[in-house]
Amino acid sequence: MSGGLYRSASAAPDGVPPAEDGVTLISVDTAVAGYEQAASPEAQPSNEGSTAGNSAVMAIGSLVSRIIGFVRNALIGMALGSGVGNAYTSAQFLPGQIYELLLGGILSSVLVPLLVRRRKADPDGGQEFTQKLLTFAAVSLGVATALVVVLAPVITWIQSSSDNPAAYNDLVTHFAYLILPIIFFTGLSALMGAVLNVRGHFAAPMWAPIANNIVVIATCGVFILFFAGDDLTVQSIGGGAVLLMGLGTLGGMVVQALTLMPALRKVGFSWKWRWDPRSLGLGEIGRLGGWMLCYVGANQLAVFMVVRILNSVAGDGSASTLAFNNVFLLTMMAHGIVGVSVMTALLPKMSAAAAEGRFSEVSADLSRGIRLVSAALAPIAVMYGVLAAPIAVMLFQGGKYTNHDALATGDVLVVAAFAVLPLSISYLCTYAFYSLQGNKTAALINLPVVAVRIAAYFALAAILDKSLSAAGMTAGNAISYVVSAAISLVVLRRQIGRLNLGSVAGSLLKVVAAAAIAAVLGLLVVRLMPGAGAPDGRGEAILQLLAGGAVILVVYLIAATTLRVREVSDVVSMVRRRLGR
Repeated sequence: MSGGLYRSASAAPDGVPPAEDGVTLISVDTAVAGYEQAASPEAQPSNEGSTAGNSAVMAIGSLVSRIIGFVRNALIGMALGSGVGNAYTSAQFLPGQIYELLLGGILSSVLVPLLVRRRKADPDGGQEFTQKLLTFAAVSLGVATALVVVLAPVITWIQSSSDNPAAYNDLVTHFAYLILPIIFFTGLSALMGAVLNVRGHFAAPMWAPIANNIVVIATCGVFILFFAGDDLTVQSIGGGAVLLMGLGTLGGMVVQALTLMPALRKVGFSWKWRWDPRSLGLGEIGRLGGWMLCYVGANQLAVFMVVRILNSVAGDGSASTLAFNNVFLLTMMAHGIVGVSVMTALLPKMSAAAAEGRFSEVSADLSRGIRLVSAALAPIAVMYGVLAAPIAVMLFQGGKYTNHDALATGDVLVVAAFAVLPLSISYLCTYAFYSLQGNKTAALINLPVVAVRIAAYFALAAILDKSLSAAGMTAGNAISYVVSAAISLVVLRRQIGRLNLGSVAGSLLKVVAAAAIAAVLGLLVVRLMPGAGAPDGRGEAILQLLAGGAVILVVYLIAATTLRVREVSDVVSMVRRRLGR
């Protein structure tokens, strides 16, 4: 339910969270929690590690992938600048949107459970069925991708704004021709990753996106080497520059798909051509995936709207699609590190309790999860708000991405600071529905949430100056997260009874108070530093980050401990005990 745009493989949350649209997805860099036990022991390779070992591999891979992903995004901005970068980013959104409609929601909600069942039930461990499924999917994805590429001018015209100069819309279309084939390779990567996950292999799907990012990073390096001296504007960029960035981006996803093939052979899966769609039970797949398609479709409508609004300001130097996407990835990083870690730990317990009708335990786990996530994310949210400018300068400034562009991105990050907590709380509620097998309920709740999100987009776009459009769209997301959490909690209370919201509210008030104290003192320190909160370069940004970050973290811990925020006090006590030993 996050309302994000392009779901970067390098920045997607760990584990199996709902993706931007709130649907549990198997992305090319996520693994299926719990599926390592799905296959029969004798069918699994003997060299597979334990669940703990797999989790460690995924955690390390995700951390490395996030770091390299931010290097990639920073280099894209440095190479292209904000104007051309906006057009490139807009073209990148298109394959992500279309892929989600074609396969994203159905993959994890229908196909992965189906593969697990066939893996256990079929004498050949689901080998033949999986071959037929991949054959059908490859043909379907190929036909759909070819059709989408042919229709690229129509798709970009629909998503573009009439306020943009023709040169901007043409540039988006030229990038789209080269980038849209990613749909095919994204689908193949996701399907191969699912096959590997079902067979207990998690390393390759987690590390493959790193190869993708390295290819794009190398492309940016070559681009800077040959085109750094050029006057790169929407009107002046040459065909060679467009061709290099477009093909380099496509090449990254091709490499990602190719790196998974040796892993398939390692787990004993041989991909042979088997065309037999009738044996796949497509009718059942369609019926089961209906609610997920509804869910994904609603969210992609919101994505379409926000891209169109941001495109309307992309040509006048304002923070637009590139800045919005960079900030969204930072928001999802915080959620992935903290929120998903809590969810991954709680979901098995909640699911087991729900299956046995112990709804009071589901309620207790949910309220405990909200308190944990809030206490852990509060200092991160404060840092995003207070240190937004130095964070943006540190991560993104350089080359064609000027200090003005970085500071404008920082303004968007200030707003995103208020979205971090509601985002993770709304995800926790969605996980509670999944533990209750309430996918339909989650899909129905998402409809009014998306309606509120789209209404907020248009209202804020009408009220705010164009230079604040990206910040306004981020605020629209934050509003929708709050609405999502509120509706979900009301529905959950009706389904499972008392939610202990009194204790949750009391804990949240203490967390907010501790965060406010940390924010005030952190802001005071930053204002006294060189650059006074608006650093002119990385030197000033680093000083502000070190001083402001230290003050915010220490003050928050002291204030939260003093206010007896239990979750923080428990962590502090544990650290003290370990230091004492």
